Amino acid sequence: MSDLIAKTAIDRRMAEILTPVIEGMGFELVRIRLMGGQTKTLQIMAERPGGGIEVDECAEISTAVSAVLDVEDPLDDTYTLEVSSPGIDRPLTRMKDFDTFEGYEVRIETTEMIDGRRRFKGVLAGVEGDEVLLNVEDGNDTVTLGLHYDWLSDAKLVLTDELIREMLKARKAAGIIDETNFDDIEEEPSEAED
Repeated sequence: MSDLIAKTAIDRRMAEILTPVIEGMGFELVRIRLMGGQTKTLQIMAERPGGGIEVDECAEISTAVSAVLDVEDPLDDTYTLEVSSPGIDRPLTRMKDFDTFEGYEVRIETTEMIDGRRRFKGVLAGVEGDEVLLNVEDGNDTVTLGLHYDWLSDAKLVLTDELIREMLKARKAAGIIDETNFDDIEEEPSEAED
């Protein structure tokens, strides 16, 4: 299992227990994290194989996951369960994500230093073998880096106007956004300047 999906030993254990449940319901696990704080939060991001997930589907996953966790009881402390969509500026955790979002701006962090740095920002240029290709600015030039998937410790889309437009367009095309539910917004006529 990739560190991008499940980072720590407890995350990996949770993923082992919960992936079959989530996949059995027809969804894919995008990421699982047990996050600290006074009360721990077990955050699960999931989506349909083609992308997207609705609030009621998150609730269904939450109910099924809770039932399994009650039986397995892998966590000693009390925790809050949070099931959500990956969001627009989503984490990229699977090799297919880097292919799907080719052409979009991303931030990537690596486990090892590469050319003296661990953080990279650029435009995804797809995948090749086990490498994620990233176009980065180098002075006035654009250079394509090949980063091994196993080197990645964090990767997410950068929230840009273009990304928001594309996601809204995809949701509208999928019939998820029904514009008839929105009230017509009337703009105030602007006063002409003298």
